[in-house]
Amino acid sequence: MRNFLKTRFFIVIVLVTLVLTIVPTVLSAMGLHSVVKDAAMSLLTPIQGLFTSATNAVEGFTSYFTEFDRIVAENNELRSQIDALQDEIYKSQELSQMNEWLYDYLELKRERTDFKFESAGVTGRESGNYMTVYTLDKGTSHGVQKNMPIISSKGIVGYVTEAGVGWSKAVTILESGQAIGAYVERSGAVGVVEGDFSLASKGLCKLSYLGADADVEVGDRILSSGYGSVYPRALVIGYVKEIEKDPYSQALNVYIQPAASLSDEDRFMIITEYDAYTE
Repeated sequence: MRNFLKTRFFIVIVLVTLVLTIVPTVLSAMGLHSVVKDAAMSLLTPIQGLFTSATNAVEGFTSYFTEFDRIVAENNELRSQIDALQDEIYKSQELSQMNEWLYDYLELKRERTDFKFESAGVTGRESGNYMTVYTLDKGTSHGVQKNMPIISSKGIVGYVTEAGVGWSKAVTILESGQAIGAYVERSGAVGVVEGDFSLASKGLCKLSYLGADADVEVGDRILSSGYGSVYPRALVIGYVKEIEKDPYSQALNVYIQPAASLSDEDRFMIITEYDAYTE
């Protein structure tokens, strides 16, 4: 302890303390109180500045997180509103599509009073190596039977291959082995629309058994003739997309684009009865 009292550090502390105590007192006694005050302010001002800066920094830091929380809450609210709007848009589009389908359905019923229809929704699609099979939500309890034609408002889709109590299976006109008696609406040229394995992947079928001089042109509409098939007369099959002449047989290869959308439709019409319908 005695050694510490003799150290320079201790002596400096004592001298500084005495100066800070005695000098202000003497100056005040001499009427120089303002000098003491100015000196004190000069010493305290930087320190106050540091404290003020530190306080502002803390307040700014706190405000940042408060603002961040507000923005997060606002974003969450906006996201909820967007999800609600998207749901409304989806429902609106769904209702619009259904209304359009019902309108087309009613128009077709007015045009073809000789038909009886049963609307059917697509509940499944099974794509194999050789054909695509649709599962529909109507069956024998709704009057649906095997070999009944399936159409949309645009044209022929296919026909029923199997029917259960509350369901049925169907294939489209694109599948290999399908055949529809047909004619060219403009010229009356007669042929057979057939499904073809190599063309199905392109969404096409072909019009066969036309003579080399048959009157057929690109864009011609092809209708069902009602002969030799399950389809009644004058249903739209499709439109001529391309014509080629076989270099050996001179026969025409006529490729047909079906009028009905066969890949993205989710509702069709089954013709359950029509004049001159035969099994």
